[in-house]
Amino acid sequence: MEKDRKRVVILGGGVAGSVVARSLQFHARVTLVDSKEYFEIPWANLRSMVEPSFAERTLINHRDYLTNADIVTSEAVNITETEVLTADGRRIGYDYLVIATGRADSVPKTRSERLNQFNEENRKIKSARSILIIGGGPTGVELAGEIAVDFPDKKVILVHKGSRLLEFIGAKAGHKALKWLKSKNVVVKLDQRVNLNGFTDGQKIYRTSIGETIEADCHFLCMGKPLSTAWLKETVLENDLDSQGRIKVDEKLRVNGRGNIFAIGDITNIPEIKQGFLAQQQAEVVVNNLKVIIHGARECKMETYKPHSAIAIVSLGRKEAVAQLPFWTITGRIPGFIKSGDLFVGRTRRQMGLSYDIVKA
Repeated sequence: MEKDRKRVVILGGGVAGSVVARSLQFHARVTLVDSKEYFEIPWANLRSMVEPSFAERTLINHRDYLTNADIVTSEAVNITETEVLTADGRRIGYDYLVIATGRADSVPKTRSERLNQFNEENRKIKSARSILIIGGGPTGVELAGEIAVDFPDKKVILVHKGSRLLEFIGAKAGHKALKWLKSKNVVVKLDQRVNLNGFTDGQKIYRTSIGETIEADCHFLCMGKPLSTAWLKETVLENDLDSQGRIKVDEKLRVNGRGNIFAIGDITNIPEIKQGFLAQQQAEVVVNNLKVIIHGARECKMETYKPHSAIAIVSLGRKEAVAQLPFWTITGRIPGFIKSGDLFVGRTRRQMGLSYDIVKA
């Protein structure tokens, strides 16, 4: 009977939380708590800025893949030993809790509003003759590549505070990305910051930390976003965070010392590069482990999550990419064939039980 089923509450409807919710919806009473009504394929959103119609496939309403679960469009603001409290005043009881809140990011509540946002960003790019990108991590590099390939007539300037691009992976990958960007006439300035204090829309002159001036019609801020865990400091998990605000988990992805609370994705202290496909793999481990517990199997049937070595693919436009693999780093069409064509959108939609066809807002 429905009332006898275990209650699983998932906080966060990103790449990890959505997988858990979809996979468990027929095994438990599932409630997904997310501040927005849709799931977004995050590694595809830069393509959506240069080609807004691409977002029709990458923004998926939670209800499209959750046919047997409750969806609460709000934010969790507190956790007790038995309940989750939300910003809209709800108290949601749980038997098992999965925290997958990812990084703090301000995005619209509805899918249609997010589609409009991509259209606005596209208009901003199209109307500009010169574009400044601030940040040389994977987001900044991929955006610069997308614009340089789709709009080769525009001047693109990328400013990065570090001494090399893509500091989250090896130096060789950063060097190859720099070489590729320069081949597309992207101007790259390293070891500099852009001062945005007091900056107002409409200004076209930017100043850097070493006194340089840059003229650009618009800018895009591509900096890392903070973890969405600060709110946990006022909850029963206040002692389960490390000094960087990450949740300490065991090899089964349970919060250390707790048998019924799991954490996955960027917010954990797992020693590996934080990437979407790894968050999905963690989600699959948690799904298995919760099924084991829910169905009364022995704990020895639970899976262990093993951290992965550094593997990353950063798109460079529509056909090329730079890839860091365990023993070598390559750039060009081969890694581009793996990722850059449709950015794994088709595969992700199939994982969510959906067709690749465009879904209208």
